[in-house]
Amino acid sequence: MKKRDDGAAAGGRLTRLVVVRSVRDRRQGFLIAGSAAFPCALGRSGIVVTKREGDGGTPRAKLPLRRVFYRADRLPRPSSLLPVRAITPRDAWCDDQNDRRYNRLIDRPPGEAEERLARADNLYDVIVELGWNDAPVQRGRGSAIFWHLARSGFTPTAGCVAVTGDIFGKILPRLARRCAIVVR
Repeated sequence: MKKRDDGAAAGGRLTRLVVVRSVRDRRQGFLIAGSAAFPCALGRSGIVVTKREGDGGTPRAKLPLRRVFYRADRLPRPSSLLPVRAITPRDAWCDDQNDRRYNRLIDRPPGEAEERLARADNLYDVIVELGWNDAPVQRGRGSAIFWHLARSGFTPTAGCVAVTGDIFGKILPRLARRCAIVVR
């Protein structure tokens, strides 16, 4: 399929989403999908060039969209060409730099989590795993960069990109199988 300049493939599917920071608050920005722009929350340190574990920065990078996770007990299965997986109570993301499973989805009994995906709040009711520090994994370079649901008021994330649920509903069905978020 031929790519167009607006991040859409010839068939109308989005191949690229762009994130830019707000001029008013470095912890907020805009997610641009085709010709539409939507407000988003960014990491508490804003967009960073050199990402480190725990720095609260959203990495300036091209981040491929890997797969969608969702809470089947709260939402219907999202419509997407990306791989979709329901979150289980044992799902966690390893952010321990000394663990050989660093920056990977792991199986953990409830209560033993590093980054638990089945949260009590609604932030992870829909998550898109972003390809950051995963090919290959480098210890300490940062883990668990997701595109997920935003808190009220678009308060900062730990380094992820966050939007409202209605935005996910509009964008997920329009994504091409090979799509990326470009954080500028």
